[in-house]
Amino acid sequence: MLVLVKFRIRGNLRFLSHIETVKVFQRAFARAGVKVQHSRGFNPRPKLSLPLPRSVGVESDDDLLSLRVERPVAQTQSNAFGGPSPDRGGSQSGSFDAEAFKAELSGRLPDGLELLAVDVAQTETLPQPKGATYVLAVRPEYLDDDLKANIEHLLESKKLNLRRRIDAKGNTRNLDVRGFLKSIELCNQNIVVECKISSAGSIRVDEILKLLQLDVDKLAAPVRRTNVQWQ
Repeated sequence: MLVLVKFRIRGNLRFLSHIETVKVFQRAFARAGVKVQHSRGFNPRPKLSLPLPRSVGVESDDDLLSLRVERPVAQTQSNAFGGPSPDRGGSQSGSFDAEAFKAELSGRLPDGLELLAVDVAQTETLPQPKGATYVLAVRPEYLDDDLKANIEHLLESKKLNLRRRIDAKGNTRNLDVRGFLKSIELCNQNIVVECKISSAGSIRVDEILKLLQLDVDKLAAPVRRTNVQWQ
């Protein structure tokens, strides 16, 4: 069955790469006895996926992991993790206990990684991100008229061309990212950026900072991704 795990990642764990985040979950599943399905072939791999990769250094309040686990055969023969469970006198088909799964897995994860919800997907189609919100907390001394004018300029622009690095060799290509920006709002000391995500891609966090003429030294807190829209 396809299981969806929503989680929050904060603190120093924000510096984990995409691959390292997956490995943290792989180890936690192994310790919890979760029977994750693997691909076939000479080098089988666990069927885990993070549909919306997170940039290194960015916190996330609404991240998602999908995994395929072995479906319990019978309630008296297996628990939520595929292992043995005590006989409670039942003989009906097994069911997935999302709360037990969440409780067991939470105890196997490091501080800074918090499980929010566990659900069984109703279809076999993996969720796809359609939009996300980024919150940038700016230091008060940089919340000036120049920043406000720059935000207005970005919203009024019909095109926003950037050079994007596309491979490890340093090759770049020109890209218009204006279509990925839905809105930019200044709320108190935060800049809230709503982004669109499509099959063509999306705008990156470093590109958002570049357009706003900000760097990490001008931020009062780590960039945080919130309110991801999934389909």
